[in-house]
Amino acid sequence: MKNMIKAKVIAAVVLLGFGFSSCNDWLEVKMQDKIMENALFADYKGYMTALNGVYIGMLDLYSRSLTTGSLDVMAQYYNVSQNNNHSMKLYATYLYSDPSIETATTSIWNQAYTLLANTNVIIEHTDNDMLTPQQHAVIRGEALALRAFIHFDLLRLYGPIFSENSKKVCIPYQASSKREIQPMLPADEVLEKVIADLREAESLLVLHDPIITEGVKNSSISDDGATSYDMSFRQLRLNYYAVQVLLARAYMWKGDNATAYKIAKEQILDKITTKDLEVFPWVTKEQTEINGRPDLLFSSEVMFSLYNSKRTDIYNGYFAASLRALSGRLTFFGSGFSGDSKIATFYDDESDFRLKAWEVVEPTDAERQEAESKGEVAPNTLIFKKYQDFSREAIIDGTETYRYMIPLIRLSEVYLMVAECTTNRTEAFEMINTLRKNRDCLDIDESQDLQKVLTYEMAREVIGEGQLFYFYKRRAAESMISGTKADGTVPMVKSYYEFPIPQAEFDKRGSGTDTKE
Repeated sequence: MKNMIKAKVIAAVVLLGFGFSSCNDWLEVKMQDKIMENALFADYKGYMTALNGVYIGMLDLYSRSLTTGSLDVMAQYYNVSQNNNHSMKLYATYLYSDPSIETATTSIWNQAYTLLANTNVIIEHTDNDMLTPQQHAVIRGEALALRAFIHFDLLRLYGPIFSENSKKVCIPYQASSKREIQPMLPADEVLEKVIADLREAESLLVLHDPIITEGVKNSSISDDGATSYDMSFRQLRLNYYAVQVLLARAYMWKGDNATAYKIAKEQILDKITTKDLEVFPWVTKEQTEINGRPDLLFSSEVMFSLYNSKRTDIYNGYFAASLRALSGRLTFFGSGFSGDSKIATFYDDESDFRLKAWEVVEPTDAERQEAESKGEVAPNTLIFKKYQDFSREAIIDGTETYRYMIPLIRLSEVYLMVAECTTNRTEAFEMINTLRKNRDCLDIDESQDLQKVLTYEMAREVIGEGQLFYFYKRRAAESMISGTKADGTVPMVKSYYEFPIPQAEFDKRGSGTDTKE
């Protein structure tokens, strides 16, 4: 029976991938064709195909641009800005006017609004009686949450520092599939629409999302041959608890920490662990050390993730040992875990599970040759292994969904939300130390600088996930942890937090509509 369960898990993941690929092509090419559109939404299977198509459509946008690549470079994680030849230096120095960055930011904008148009088609087609109550609630709830999720990230990218200029006109809120130009809205109006969509999604999912009573359902599959996978693998969908985290993020962006605290503490932490069910269990040391397939992603704690079967391309493109450290690889400053190295100051406990994602490697042949030509010796460097694929000797049983996950929301963020939003300093450190305990780190004393502690814990948690830049922006931080030296910070110009709206968007609107500031 055990082997049959494993086989079904493998089959489910394979089928999910096939469904994503075929739907993505259809959505991009034929969404204008109303005959085909009506045929797609003729039954429940068609709805799931369309919804899966939006998730797969997010892969190109989020697997690189908005997680592992440019956003983390802009958060100054890596030793980039002082390396004149590094391929990502333009992002590390915020040269938004450079044609290559203009092209990239325009692509992000266009991809996001294409996804929103497709999501709106799904939402509009849920207004019928074809679906069962659960099917309707989950499909519409996830689609509304996706619309809010994408708009919120557009706001966080292209919008102002909210705490300093919430009335600034920034982006349109696309709530219809019609090909009509929507007005640019002030940041505070966009945020209210995000919250409204999330609240409706919450009201639908709270009664029907199986994650609440059955957990994520990514390994325990029934053996009767009748199980539907549409309601399984809830970490790969915008589930009820992920919606709650998004609400808390939105309220923190708004500056309403009291509401964010209430959601994070009462609607998430107080409910995800009961005597009968632990929805997002902490990763164990054993899981991070499995031979050939260590869970460096801490996947059991991931609350929402994309599933990218080509994730190894991301690792090879950004982090692999074969890349030159000074021109192509995203890596920390320094040559090891001690001495003049960012690792030595960034992590404050040698037992920290998060250190397992780093490894010291020898220089590439090209680096050796270059150093020898100068009469020097090429140093060792560091590689970041969170997204590294399994080794050939790994024994795979079909339950390792973390092999292809790109995390977008994780449990540790919720603990840090409570720590930041509470008015009780003791509770704040209790939350932080709960996280640290589950990383095998010693407690931090309450006498330490809470804001610095929060920043470092957040930074350690979300490397390669694109969230630290938003953390700094929300707090209007005037400095960031340095990536080009072993310790200390680098100054940040606040205007750099705001991506420029693509010129093509203003050209499309013409004069007399919305104006650049």
